[in-house]
Amino acid sequence: MYVNSKPEQNKDVVRVSCFQTEHQKSSQTVLVSLCRYAPVCGFYRLEKMEAVSETDVQFWMAKAVNWVEATSCSALLDTSRHLGSLRSFLQQVLQGLQQMSSTSEAMKTFPFVGQFLGRLCWNPCVIADERSQRLLLQCLSCLYSAEPMNAVEQKANMWIKNMFCHLISEEEGSVAHATVKHAGLTPKRYHSEALQKLVSLMTEEVIKSCDSLPNTSRCSNGNIHAMSTACAALVTCPQMSPLIGALLKHSMLCGSSCLNQEFIKEVSEALISKRLVLEDEAVVNLWCYSPTCLEGAAVSFLESVLSDHETVTQSLDKHVHDSLLPQASADHCHIFLTVNEIYRSVLTEIDENLAVRALIQVFTVCFLQRRTGQKPQDRLPLRSFFPHVMPSLLTPLLTAPSEVPREAWLDHLSWIRSLLQSVTENEEAGEDVRAYQAVFEAWFLLVQCGYWVDTAVELLVLAAPENAEPLLWLLTFFHHPTNRGHQRSQQTAVAREAWTHLRMLFLTRPPPPRHLSAVKELLSSSLSANLVLHLFSNFTVFSHGPVSIITEITDKVLTEAAVKRRALWILASIRCRLNSATMRDDRVHSRLRTLQDALLQT
Repeated sequence: MYVNSKPEQNKDVVRVSCFQTEHQKSSQTVLVSLCRYAPVCGFYRLEKMEAVSETDVQFWMAKAVNWVEATSCSALLDTSRHLGSLRSFLQQVLQGLQQMSSTSEAMKTFPFVGQFLGRLCWNPCVIADERSQRLLLQCLSCLYSAEPMNAVEQKANMWIKNMFCHLISEEEGSVAHATVKHAGLTPKRYHSEALQKLVSLMTEEVIKSCDSLPNTSRCSNGNIHAMSTACAALVTCPQMSPLIGALLKHSMLCGSSCLNQEFIKEVSEALISKRLVLEDEAVVNLWCYSPTCLEGAAVSFLESVLSDHETVTQSLDKHVHDSLLPQASADHCHIFLTVNEIYRSVLTEIDENLAVRALIQVFTVCFLQRRTGQKPQDRLPLRSFFPHVMPSLLTPLLTAPSEVPREAWLDHLSWIRSLLQSVTENEEAGEDVRAYQAVFEAWFLLVQCGYWVDTAVELLVLAAPENAEPLLWLLTFFHHPTNRGHQRSQQTAVAREAWTHLRMLFLTRPPPPRHLSAVKELLSSSLSANLVLHLFSNFTVFSHGPVSIITEITDKVLTEAAVKRRALWILASIRCRLNSATMRDDRVHSRLRTLQDALLQT
């Protein structure tokens, strides 16, 4: 009735006691009893059971016998391919066993169950699947008798303890320990390495097919599809990563849709939930293969950044770089266009969200850095990545401030301002839809290249009044791109007023209370709050006053938690720009860190 040991193992091994002490026996009994009432895979004890047909029993018994220990590629493929339907059958068996009043009744009703469960418990592929293993444990626990009434039930209990010991125990003296003692491995390592070896063989097969692709008229799509189907249920097993990477690489080289869609979906979800780790190349291959997976990764990353501002704002550029999106975008234009379109859509819905703007800016910086590191012959023209923008805007805006001498910043910013102003003049001249679209595209590029706006605001901290006008215009256009109701001219006046008060507040000792109150009042305006906060944040970082005075002013002006969170995002974008500068100013970096820490603590 029962498969007492690993097939073809020495039968004496079976007789080794699983638990050597009464305490160990008691612990195992409690564990079995607890498992008896534990939910498995979301299923609980049901009122009615589905009938287990004789045809199903014959089919699955044949499978269990044929699989043996799944020691060949074909056996692993077949086992993996049937894991989903196997779990369904095990669920039916479980429901049937739960209706039995005793182990004796269960054995009469399901005479196949001991042999069937016993063989599955020794199948490394089945055991590697967490849901299948839990169903096995639950079925075994249903056969356990808390108070055995006869010799058959006593023998069944001993067998069940051995199977539990094999599945979940690594203690010396256990059946599993004795079985694999010759290999010098724990049971967990034994099954892990057995699966790893099989996966290695399959990976080699895929790699060989990749190497032969240029010399063959067509690839073995059927075999690759079968392998990906088999992998779908096991993508979260760490041993599967090399095979998954090889399959994704093959799909890129082959250029055809030969992978199972369920496999693609499972890999994507496992990556997003951090249950699967793949090499960078494999992740990029997945995104190239499936636009849906790319969109899911971009949206998930956006959500993770926006939901964890305390961590992210202190190292936004690192988080963006680790997402792999900028690197993939520089290497594959279609990835950049897809990610860019997602950010455009989000920005259209919530254009005043400083977190989204900071993320877009840092993403663009990382993308440009990656592109700069490419070989000239590998670089696509910038026009390919920004097809909707006026070509005259690309060079001045996509040139990083670190590539322009500091003494030329003002002239460069005046050039940018004149180009943008010419775009807005066309909008103001009429109601042409194309003119409005041109303004939006120019503004979105300015958001992407927000480091030039940050540079303009940095210059405003110490700028002479005669040089302030083009800088204030850029800042205003950044926060208020449309000119409905002459809004832009009104906001430029607000920016000029805020700049005047901030100069007096940060450059005069002691800070005049009148200007402090004026800045707080301007910050309370819902229309101009982000513009004023942008100016204020740069004054806190780049003015030359003592840090203690700056911190005191910050504490008095930024009193609301929501305003502090928005200020942290502005400081994050400033930090990213400073990190990419050719010259490091330790004084500014130290002050920036102090301000970030102070805002986070409060």
